[in-house]
Amino acid sequence: MVLLFQSEKLTPADAAIFETFVVPRYLSLYGELLLEMLLVGDAARVVHLGCRTGYPDLKIYERVDQTEVVGLDPSLPALELARNKAASRRDAAIEYRILEEELTELDPAQFTHAIVLHPIATADQRLALLDGMRHLLCPGGQALLALPLRGSFQEVADLLREYALKFDDTDFSKAVEYALATRPSIESLSEELEGAGFEDVDVEIRQTSLPFDSGRAFFEDPVTRLQILPELQTWLGEHDLKKPFEYVREAIDKYWSEGKLELAVNVGCASARVPG
Repeated sequence: MVLLFQSEKLTPADAAIFETFVVPRYLSLYGELLLEMLLVGDAARVVHLGCRTGYPDLKIYERVDQTEVVGLDPSLPALELARNKAASRRDAAIEYRILEEELTELDPAQFTHAIVLHPIATADQRLALLDGMRHLLCPGGQALLALPLRGSFQEVADLLREYALKFDDTDFSKAVEYALATRPSIESLSEELEGAGFEDVDVEIRQTSLPFDSGRAFFEDPVTRLQILPELQTWLGEHDLKKPFEYVREAIDKYWSEGKLELAVNVGCASARVPG
């Protein structure tokens, strides 16, 4: 199976944890900004790529008189949970499907809107994702991509730098610096969308933070396990992060022994249009 983002297939237990803890504490930060930037009239046909457990599909349905939502994800347990939520609204035209092929292999120009929340993807995968979104959108259709922008998780990044310096790991140090320099910013994300053939590009950012009581709390938090650590692993490619993460855990307990770690998150959302 070829997949461009959110490649982890959640177990039934993790799907429930994702819905119960990750969505309200973390993913909603991106969903709320995306919903503010969603431009709709009286009708819409929306594709939600990497939909996981289906947030914020019901919120879109509640906002638009005539709405059809199609969610695509590789994880059947996540989709089953999303289907159960949609079934609570019997009149909702919401459908969830397993994603098993390239987006560009699907029928083109099917949707008025294509949305993605927090794709866990490399830079090349993100470009392919943008191409897939453009392929699925009709002329004039809106793409919405919400993700953490450059500067997010800076406290952890600084501790990874510290680890590389302390243990004289030059290769890991270079990987961290490259990852930080190539994280998407407002400017670079705008350029990627324009390069993919979109117009009317607008990128918004909101700066916030997530509190953690200790290093153990950080690593055991479902948000960290299911979103932040996979994101960091994607940044750093093939590097083994076991020892660096052990160092980060101990350093959090040391540096924030008398207070909470407030992890910086730059919540970003890009809106763009397919030329009409």
